[in-house]
Amino acid sequence: MAERKGLLGRLFGGGKPAEPAPAPSPEPESTEPPAGPVEATPEFIHEVEHQHETPPAPLEPVASQPEKPRGWFQRLTSGLKRSSDQLTGNIAAVFTKKKLDAALLDELEDILLQSDFGIEMAETVTAALRRDRFDRDVTAEDVRDVLATEIEKVLTAVAAPLTITVSKKPFVILMVGVNGSGKTTTIGKLAGLYRQQGLKVMLAAGDTFRAAAIEQLQVWGQRTGAPVVARPAGSDASGLAFEAVERARAEGSDVLIIDTAGRLQNRDELMSELEKIIRVIKKVDPEAPHATLLTLDATTGQNALNQVEIFGKRAAITGLVMTKLDGTARGGILVAIAQRFGLPVHFIGVGEGLENLEPFTARDFAEAIAGHST
Repeated sequence: MAERKGLLGRLFGGGKPAEPAPAPSPEPESTEPPAGPVEATPEFIHEVEHQHETPPAPLEPVASQPEKPRGWFQRLTSGLKRSSDQLTGNIAAVFTKKKLDAALLDELEDILLQSDFGIEMAETVTAALRRDRFDRDVTAEDVRDVLATEIEKVLTAVAAPLTITVSKKPFVILMVGVNGSGKTTTIGKLAGLYRQQGLKVMLAAGDTFRAAAIEQLQVWGQRTGAPVVARPAGSDASGLAFEAVERARAEGSDVLIIDTAGRLQNRDELMSELEKIIRVIKKVDPEAPHATLLTLDATTGQNALNQVEIFGKRAAITGLVMTKLDGTARGGILVAIAQRFGLPVHFIGVGEGLENLEPFTARDFAEAIAGHST
């Protein structure tokens, strides 16, 4: 029991939180460019941008890409391979047609916790097995069947498409998240998706603290045929957002997607700046932003739970996009987030290409991560 408590402590015990910088005194709605957060310093950009987010290479138009597209389930299964292999390998090592007893259930719970499924899902799965299979022979395949079923139940409740209301011109999507979460790349993919649907899309380079982010969004704009509203690095982000909404309205855009600077969720002054951007957008359209999407990097594991909680409180998150599922064995964190917060999961990403961002489907994800085939 002491060993299990130790594991739970390591998985869920928080370290000493970073001490937040003192919040600045309220500042007037000024047009002066901000000095920029710590996240804009060359040292931080070098650490985050170069370790986590690869700048895009010059891109060919989508139509000239020679690679034959694969089916989405095949790409998803391939993307979730690290998560699936670790999970199913650990299950197979424990369940070798033994009678199901309390010790085996304890081991399964530990396996699910190590895969970042969260305590709620671990307890749900072990309770289902205890109810239906206790003191009976059980195989790894039996466990995977139950796991896939329980995952699908949880995710079905949150799998929801992002519906663009075309009567709202423009339909404003605000993208938020921490540095390195894949915000800008996701915006490019969304622009491509909506352009393929025949919608007129405009982008706004609201990450004004990073010249590389502005350039990256401009590359995506060229690739997808979406105009980009941009200002020089260091400009006021809220002023740019205001300009973008007015311009998108004047030009009859169906969708406006606004990028924002990556910000750590424990920096109060940076979250206050995000709140200011939202206030300014509402001066042009009181109903906007119509969707505020939080991009989450699956490789951050349990830290993603904290991001959802803080961004949800400060920016009124309406939905989630989970990225980089192909770069981690911690894909179970999406299940933990869904079970705890119940926020809609609109899209998941399993690669860098335009075709690697897809609307989220509960059954496909459950089968792929549990090692099933379709």
